[in-house]
Amino acid sequence: MRIGLYFGTFNPIHVGHLIIANYMAQSENIDQVWLVVTPQNPFKVKESLLADHIRLDMAKEATEDHPLLQVSDLEFHLPKPNYTISTLTHFTEKYPQHTFSLLMGADNLRSFHKWYNWEQILAKHQIYVYPRALVANEAPQESPEMSHPHIHFMADVPVLGISASMIRSMLAKQQDCSFLLTDKVMKYIDDRGLYK
Repeated sequence: MRIGLYFGTFNPIHVGHLIIANYMAQSENIDQVWLVVTPQNPFKVKESLLADHIRLDMAKEATEDHPLLQVSDLEFHLPKPNYTISTLTHFTEKYPQHTFSLLMGADNLRSFHKWYNWEQILAKHQIYVYPRALVANEAPQESPEMSHPHIHFMADVPVLGISASMIRSMLAKQQDCSFLLTDKVMKYIDDRGLYK
């Protein structure tokens, strides 16, 4: 099976994440999308990050009725900091019957050359790049890796200009986020008083 790996802290997982994941899972080059919940991102401040198991639970709540979407906690069990190349290697070794590609926002592609062992990722895996609404007006910065045959731009992916940080801020102000989160995730957050 052809698996697209969609990495994120999912803090919290929202409809924007799910729309992208579901769309990519139905593209002609991918059979399923696995949402890889990351315990730590070297490029993000960790102070507002909820516990790993809570973010994992929310991702499972959000995807449990969608067979094309699966949730993985593999990175919870790898040495920190987590490097994408290490995760890809572990997935490939654990599931040799599958092929793994990487799903990436266009903003991440701009800094891809800063990733640990990025050349190895590019040599061994396909990368499917979706636009990011929050940076849609920025001109892409040309770099050699952007024209690599393993990089595929998915221009028609539906994207929303929402972010997890915006949702956290709204929740802290007790504003209604019911259209930005699935009902199950909203209930999970409300029941536990998260992000207040």
